[in-house]
Amino acid sequence: MMAGQTLATVSPGVHLSYTDSGGTGVPVVLMHAATGSVRSWDNQTAAFVKAGYRVVAFDRRGWGRTTVDPNTPAGTAADDLIALMDALHVDRFHLVGTAAGGFVTFDAALAYPQRLRSIVVANSIGGVQDQEFVELGRRLRPPEFTAMPPELREVSPSYRAANPDGTARWIALEKLSRPAGAAAAAQPLKNTITFAALESIRVPTLLLTGDADMFAPPPVLKMFAMHIRHAETVIVPEAGHSTYWEQPDAFNRAVLDFIRKH
Repeated sequence: MMAGQTLATVSPGVHLSYTDSGGTGVPVVLMHAATGSVRSWDNQTAAFVKAGYRVVAFDRRGWGRTTVDPNTPAGTAADDLIALMDALHVDRFHLVGTAAGGFVTFDAALAYPQRLRSIVVANSIGGVQDQEFVELGRRLRPPEFTAMPPELREVSPSYRAANPDGTARWIALEKLSRPAGAAAAAQPLKNTITFAALESIRVPTLLLTGDADMFAPPPVLKMFAMHIRHAETVIVPEAGHSTYWEQPDAFNRAVLDFIRKH
């Protein structure tokens, strides 16, 4: 077990691997991408702890060091999140999700708004199932796009050109994010996420993306902002789908400025 990671049995057969900085600060929970895990948040954890927050992150089922016993029902990541918060005696918290972690963040906001102080959804297509949006996704991400290595899809050319060491580290963490033999499919969502459903969200919301994000470029972010009341938006220059990794200072500043208000 890497330093700081602990296992919590949050329901029969489900052993979530998580990190918890501890302390008395307001909790911030980090929800990783499909190409990441708890290990991916080093640049956020230290900054948020320095700012006075308690930082919790966990590996969703099928990622990282989380384990699930055979024949355990799939459950949902939103329910796993709340079960972990209950186990840690955390009532209300800020929730920050990137990419596929943003799907879970929206799902939690729809299912458990009373537990959330705010949500940040970064670089995410949000799990939205509206047919027109799904068709837009097919135009943005044809089979040729999906066939590319993850780092070409998710790390901007600017970062890959300027930071080969950081790119190599991102690739290494992506390869470590899914244990050998882990099921490829993510857990189902608790809610059917549509733009109409997102209009019911009243939790303070920050939407963030990079201007070079090929999954959630700025026009896609603006579509989400049209459907979430009073959502704030941030577009980070020269950042791709992994803004939290490529531009951590800008990402952290935007998130901290936002959650301090809530």
